[in-house]
Amino acid sequence: MTQRDPKLLIQPGPQLRQQMTTPVVMRDVWYALAPATLAGVWFFGMGALLVLLTCIAAAVLTEWCFSPEEKRRYFLGDGSAILTGWLLGLTLPPALPLWMAFIGGAVAIGMGKTIWGGMGGNLFNPALVGRAFLLATFPIAMTTWTSPGDFFTIPASVFAMPLMHGVVDTVTQASPLGLMKFEHTSTGFIDLLFGNTSGSLGETSGLLLILGGLYLWWRRDLDWRIPVGILATAMAFSLVLFMMDSGKYPGPIFTALSGGMMLGAIFMATDPVTSPLTPRGTWIFAVGIGLLVVLIRVFGGFPEGMMYAILLMNATTPLIDRYTQPRVFGRGLDTK
Repeated sequence: MTQRDPKLLIQPGPQLRQQMTTPVVMRDVWYALAPATLAGVWFFGMGALLVLLTCIAAAVLTEWCFSPEEKRRYFLGDGSAILTGWLLGLTLPPALPLWMAFIGGAVAIGMGKTIWGGMGGNLFNPALVGRAFLLATFPIAMTTWTSPGDFFTIPASVFAMPLMHGVVDTVTQASPLGLMKFEHTSTGFIDLLFGNTSGSLGETSGLLLILGGLYLWWRRDLDWRIPVGILATAMAFSLVLFMMDSGKYPGPIFTALSGGMMLGAIFMATDPVTSPLTPRGTWIFAVGIGLLVVLIRVFGGFPEGMMYAILLMNATTPLIDRYTQPRVFGRGLDTK
């Protein structure tokens, strides 16, 4: 007669416990963003830090307001609202009025996430939805760039009253993309690499953004095909244009390191909710973003095109997923 093993515990499948949870992934992205964020705050000062914290506070508050009371702790605990506000803050001018930053954070969660059904249901990247709203609503404030300056100097525009336009009392300067597009003046490689240029808070150190991306790849938190495909396509396309007219079009290195290219390719486009799931689909998605961003930068009205490129390709993600599904073994491919 056999005796039951008291240590044998039988449970329904799956028996493997997944270590990669949403809060874990969110924290990994926080760690990856921290060096570039600190560099941006160091260059642009306390005003940039206030803009960033305001975006995060607005995103968290909006998440709290729209979350069901019984699930509020869970929704806030996954850290996605903090990351959305954080990413939005990195795409904004360092001297943007705080009330505009607050509206952007609220729109990012409310219109970019909640109305789609919450976490995992959104079609577009929420942080970019917030930025697109701000750019359409406050185009002058969203395209006024300040030069790196004293850390403790806070521009007066940061504390502008709601619905009032504060005067930027610091030195303003065109971003590297603006200088290239309108004046055909390139910015030095070292400045682009380490971040001593004007622009958005997250357009600081390309080197630190790359290191953050390598950390996420090491942690298996992103699909390497997307950033590699975006950067390779954008650099190849810009190389062709550069060979046609080197005095008018930027070179591939400048294209990769300027503007929001690194931030968008590594931290925005790789959002697993708004990007394709299949390997072939991720390549199509990445190539589309790479082509669009160069087309918009070179031939569009705005110097930057990363935001629009990602949002446009976000809209094609369901279609890409549908037509790139691998064939199930033993069955024909059915796309109906």
